[in-house]
Amino acid sequence: MRIGIDLGGTKIEALALDLDGHEVYRHRIQAPQGDYRATVDAVAGLVALVEQALGTKGSIGIGIPGAISPHSGLIKHANSTWMTGQPFERDMAKRLGRPVRLANDADCFALSEATDGAGADAGIVFGAILGTGVGGGIVTNGRLLGGPNAIAGEWGHNPLPWPHDGERPGPPCYCGKSGCIETFLSGPGLARDYAAATGTRVPAAEVAQRLGVGEPEALAALARYTDRLARSLATVINLIDPDVIVLGGGVSNIAALYAPLPARLADYVFSKEPIVTRIVPARFGDSSGVRGAAWLWPA
Repeated sequence: MRIGIDLGGTKIEALALDLDGHEVYRHRIQAPQGDYRATVDAVAGLVALVEQALGTKGSIGIGIPGAISPHSGLIKHANSTWMTGQPFERDMAKRLGRPVRLANDADCFALSEATDGAGADAGIVFGAILGTGVGGGIVTNGRLLGGPNAIAGEWGHNPLPWPHDGERPGPPCYCGKSGCIETFLSGPGLARDYAAATGTRVPAAEVAQRLGVGEPEALAALARYTDRLARSLATVINLIDPDVIVLGGGVSNIAALYAPLPARLADYVFSKEPIVTRIVPARFGDSSGVRGAAWLWPA
């Protein structure tokens, strides 16, 4: 049995898969806020709950909103700031009495979709998160690509490609720079763009609803977003040429996003031939992160 844990900022979810990848158990709890030790306790308690319910032990994979420093073994870049600088992998292994595997939540998303999701059987899969932030993961021939700096796939913290005059220098990003892809393509980025054009500040989900009824201002915001997404994904295609790009996160649920993307990509990808890269929504949606955490362990 494989157990996956999705450690989010507001909730912690556990999922168990049998050896064939079928879900056999799922449970979700509220995440402790601002308390590292309480987070360790909560994850350990959730694992115990799963194993007690199923009557067997399993391998443990955990998706985290950050990464493990290859140099120190400590958590870095965590959105849940109380995790930063902590030896979470070592503490969980000690607490559970067995090794655990950790990966960034976007990496877990990519691994899930490459294993048995929308990118199954593809040689190179790029998983792109378009949510509160913009993250990504790369899977090649079923293997998650990490890199010596543990930042493979972090396309959201490159500058927006081929910026227009009105896009310079771009909004400030929490990373300390301005004009990052994340500031344009995240859900808050879409909402900010809509507000700048209309003077009306609503969340991205409301922009999507206005799209559904054909509001002209929302349609214009989608056109700007689609072009920015095409420019950004073109750099990914130019660099790693994936067989499939799987989109996840709240913005990926906007169905009207997918039809115009191929034509926009052709304007930016370094190829005069038709662009055959598939761009598809995630098969498992919000469940991909926790499924990918379980798949961190092979059979």
